[in-house]
Amino acid sequence: MPHAIRFHATGGPEVLQWEAVEVGDPGPGEARVRHAAVGVNFVDIYQRTGLYKVALPSGAGTEAAGVVEAVGAGVAHIKPGDRVAYAGGPLGAYAEVRNMPADRLCVLPDGISFEQAAAMMLKGLTVHYLIRRTYRVTAGETVLFHAAAGGVGLIACQWLRALGVAVIGTAGTDERCALALRHGAAHCINYTTERVPDRVRAITRGAGVPVVYDSVGKDTFVDSLDCLRPFGMLVSFGNSSGPVTPFPLGILAEKGSLYVTRPTLGTYVAARSDLDAAAAELFGVVLAGQVTIEIGQRYALEDAAAAHRAIAARKTTGSTILIP
Repeated sequence: MPHAIRFHATGGPEVLQWEAVEVGDPGPGEARVRHAAVGVNFVDIYQRTGLYKVALPSGAGTEAAGVVEAVGAGVAHIKPGDRVAYAGGPLGAYAEVRNMPADRLCVLPDGISFEQAAAMMLKGLTVHYLIRRTYRVTAGETVLFHAAAGGVGLIACQWLRALGVAVIGTAGTDERCALALRHGAAHCINYTTERVPDRVRAITRGAGVPVVYDSVGKDTFVDSLDCLRPFGMLVSFGNSSGPVTPFPLGILAEKGSLYVTRPTLGTYVAARSDLDAAAAELFGVVLAGQVTIEIGQRYALEDAAAAHRAIAARKTTGSTILIP
């Protein structure tokens, strides 16, 4: 019988349990996928702790890659034997095999491995909507990207460089800053030793940046606003340090008629046509060598709790994957 990671109560990494599960034939519109690699993301921690509410008991994980074993009625765009990957859909990616809504599955090009796919689908599609849709960058701009040495950040640094955009990254150590610089950041600020708004103003000669991409949340929110030029946009797409504290809207007027948005990947790829377009662009930059997927950590699938501990402690770089 196949196994999966599940949790019956919210809490620390110890709530993640390795359990035998029954996986039947796929129903209409579904496909059964045997996973070769599974992605780990900060959102998995939010769900496990209860910050993001989920129905219990629950599977874990939203991203994986593998081979289609069977398809249900009405499924036409994939077939048994296809190599596929996904990000989103029902929780339960931390599994050896599972049934998935087939319309969330993307066929992998031959030049992309299962491990690359599991390390990049959610993170890469996130970067796509951030820089191509939420705030569509243009060549010659300078932007600020927090957590530049993380899985999303390293993809973003490379992709933005390919688009002719200068990235000011932030990270918590000199070593992590060096990693971001090697992956395309033009500058990287160690936020433990320097004040980010002061450095940003110095780099931009007092102008500020048109957009800040911020997945950190509570600890960086006010500083992020202080890095923006008038009419700038703060894109808050995560809260690794905790949720942003409620604030008076008037602060946006005081700091220069600013914009704040809180987007999600699910909204941007809800339509199949949008998912196809985003995945095609992501696969394209990876196959062209413009973006290299950095896998910093690999764990056995049953050791998912250890992966969660490392990510929560900010001891990881690049992407983290689980191997069934």
